[in-house]
Amino acid sequence: MSLDLASLRQEYTKASLDLDTVSTSPFEQFGKWFDEAQKSEVTEPNAMVLSTSDLSGHITQRTVLLKAIDPNGFVFYTNYKSRKARQIEENPQVCILFPWYQLERQVIITGRAEKVSTAQSMKYFLSRPLGSQLGAWVSHQSEVITSRSILEIKLQEMKAKFRDGKIPLPDFWGGYKIVPDSIEFWQGRASRLHDRILYTRSDSDWSTQRLAP
Repeated sequence: MSLDLASLRQEYTKASLDLDTVSTSPFEQFGKWFDEAQKSEVTEPNAMVLSTSDLSGHITQRTVLLKAIDPNGFVFYTNYKSRKARQIEENPQVCILFPWYQLERQVIITGRAEKVSTAQSMKYFLSRPLGSQLGAWVSHQSEVITSRSILEIKLQEMKAKFRDGKIPLPDFWGGYKIVPDSIEFWQGRASRLHDRILYTRSDSDWSTQRLAP
């Protein structure tokens, strides 16, 4: 199959970004943009593309959901035996991308992934809908299965197993916090002369620079 996509293009004219107006804190700037994404009804504004790699340099990507932000980083949850978790175990350096296309924006974050406490994972797990709690027990994430019926059978087994009480936190499931060392805010502009502001961590402080598009 051959596709000629050369004529697909769009000018970006919705907003601008300048060093004089961004927050001194990348977390505050992210919070501002995230609020605007929610108010603009961006689909799944907390969806982020997570890139991980193993020691051999093999890279994989997938979309996960941001579930918390604190002064130190960005938190998501997963199966600790999944492919992403195995790669993080080998190489904790990761990258996440928030693609807010409707606002002609993206945020790119690089940093180190580390497990959150069991208490924090438990608190979030208990806040999930019942089906999501059961799903965490059902799926051996990233393993090969022969059919979907295996999942359906396992789900019924888990419903029966936990029918008389609260569903416990699986010991193979929990959160990661991505502690950033750089955060880039990208705003589309006309003529492909996009605005790019890069925050870089130095000890406990952040410096800012403008990058060429």
